Amino acid sequence: MPDCLFCKIIAGDIPSGKVYEDEDVYAFKDIHPKAPTHVLVIPKQHVATLSDCDDPALIGMLMDRVRKIADEVLNLAAGYRVVINVREGGGQEVFHLHAHILGGKKLPF
Repeated sequence: MPDCLFCKIIAGDIPSGKVYEDEDVYAFKDIHPKAPTHVLVIPKQHVATLSDCDDPALIGMLMDRVRKIADEVLNLAAGYRVVINVREGGGQEVFHLHAHILGGKKLPF
């Protein structure tokens, strides 16, 4: 998607604080962190929202990478939260499916 911010980050057109990348996902530090550790994990395939994703394998892969990044890259052994905002009413600001990993402190609910 040519005008998608996250697609431009994946392509390397916009710099980011990359923490992980493989053939399917790209993960980077959030520029407005809500916790000491706040990383976004995005599939390289453009899907606007979770509600637009009709591929259960893509959702499963995304959640598997979230787990891997949290456990193996970010070392969030004490725990973490995973958030996926869906559409404007759910707080989504960039319309490219992504998961937030938040950790590094006890998070209020």
